[in-house]
Amino acid sequence: MTSMFDRRQLLRGSMMAGGGMATAAWLPAWAQTHSPGIPAPLPEVSGEDIRLRIAHQMIRIDGRESHAIGINGTVPGPLIRLREGQNVRLHVENTLDEDSSIHWHGLILPFHMDGVPGVSFPGIKPRSSFTYEFPIVQAGTYWYHSHSGLQEQMGHYGPIVIDPKDADPVRFDREHVVVLSDYSAMHPHRIFAKLKQQPGYFNRQKQTLSGLLKGEDLPQKDRAEWGAMRMDPTDISDVTGSTYTYLTNGHGPQDNWTALFQPGERVRLRFVNASAMTIFNVRIPGLKLTIVQSDGLNVRPVEVDEFQITVAETYDVIVTPEDRAYTLVSEAVDRSGMARATLAPRAGMNAEVPPLRKRPVANMKDMGMGDMDHGSGGMDGMDHSAMPGMNHDAPAAGEGHSGMKMRDPANAPQVKMGPGVQTISPMPVDRTGEPGQGLEDAGHKVLTYRDLVALDRNPDVRAPGRELEIHLTGNMERFMWAFDGEKFSEVKAPLPFEKGERVRVTLVNDTMMAHPIHLHGHFFELVTGHGDHSPRKHTVNVLPGGKVSWDFTAEPGDWAFHCHLLYHMHAGMMQVVQVRPLGGDAA
Repeated sequence: MTSMFDRRQLLRGSMMAGGGMATAAWLPAWAQTHSPGIPAPLPEVSGEDIRLRIAHQMIRIDGRESHAIGINGTVPGPLIRLREGQNVRLHVENTLDEDSSIHWHGLILPFHMDGVPGVSFPGIKPRSSFTYEFPIVQAGTYWYHSHSGLQEQMGHYGPIVIDPKDADPVRFDREHVVVLSDYSAMHPHRIFAKLKQQPGYFNRQKQTLSGLLKGEDLPQKDRAEWGAMRMDPTDISDVTGSTYTYLTNGHGPQDNWTALFQPGERVRLRFVNASAMTIFNVRIPGLKLTIVQSDGLNVRPVEVDEFQITVAETYDVIVTPEDRAYTLVSEAVDRSGMARATLAPRAGMNAEVPPLRKRPVANMKDMGMGDMDHGSGGMDGMDHSAMPGMNHDAPAAGEGHSGMKMRDPANAPQVKMGPGVQTISPMPVDRTGEPGQGLEDAGHKVLTYRDLVALDRNPDVRAPGRELEIHLTGNMERFMWAFDGEKFSEVKAPLPFEKGERVRVTLVNDTMMAHPIHLHGHFFELVTGHGDHSPRKHTVNVLPGGKVSWDFTAEPGDWAFHCHLLYHMHAGMMQVVQVRPLGGDAA
């Protein structure tokens, strides 16, 4: 990905540093740099006929070579630049010895061009090609990735920018695409096997005795309560910085990818979270961030200091930097590492890299106990043996390994109980007004979903004709994930909808982990109190113990519907949405 620079270049870069020296010895290894920054932009392809080649390759991250799957020889793949109103033909060659595919994430297109093997097309066989062809009916920031096996984890992803056919309502002088991702030299199938074999295998931030004595962890009573439930309040991310290197445009923190600007310019940063498993908290110390677009669609500008971007989301941000360097911090939600880059007026400049903040710890709200948080763990005075949805007695035949089962079936009548359902949230609450795990006390303004207001009036403002509740279920101890307690391989029929019908879907998270949920081929309106200017998205993060409601208009076809945490989807948290005209086939 990057070549080593000689000593003279490194010293020159250090002397030019602004706001701090990122080469200083006191920085942790992941924040030190052996290069003065990489200002090279992503490779770009455009036009009506675009050729993409999927192939094995080697990449260099922070000075180390590793194996990857790339597109046209790069990770991320090239930036695909399109224009609203054009038609595009994307000729994709698969040189692998296994099936592959490309899904055009967030693009509205005919379902048979959506790129999900076994759902909308058969996939691209080894050493063969497939041509995707569809009209471009939208503008904004999107991305593409494999929907075959676990190839996405190995580098099979890239960004898409679609320029509007009319004047862009967002004014800017310069733009940079910022693709965030996670990479491990460990093969993804081995990662998945370890997750199945040992819960918390990658969690190196468990509570310790020293942490308890220092007052950094939960009180001993709360620790005992969590232990009785066989749950770990530090289990925020399944795969962590213990094996991941967090990347910015394919470059590690030591590579220090650099985006250049002229002082006083309005710089548009197009953020894409193309990671397999990592939710990022993004900030640029010293700069205000003005959010102007979410998931490719324009929103009324909102100024924040930080935002959380879940897997598969995109956010466009405007910044107006001064004549100095800034660190672009994309901190993993569990604080086990960060993707680090630099925003600077000249190559070779660096800014101070802030230390990782204290890792978050799950609380009662994350357990689905609503607002019953009464302190660090919120456990005091609670009778956990009577907690709905949980059973702490010895496991009985047919129960999960943890011994937990639902006591009140009325809580979720459609959930299929079994080993894959560890808990049912007794009192889930709408958490769209919250900034995300670990950001409640950030000390500055953090974006929430309720801050988002669509710039334009929603195209369909009809009231929903029916409502549907879907539970996000799992057994963290066995790494089992599903919708309504049924993993994808067990589902007997797709979720049926009629073409053009308006439906309100409420997602209830019965687990203690956040889930980014994506519906292919659609945008949905988040129910956050903004009426006909509700924010429209293709992916939404459902916080632990939380619920999210959205309205959508069903478009004909067979569409994948899944958690975008790659290993959760691989373990079974996926369904197919089938939309048919009343009394007919898909059109």
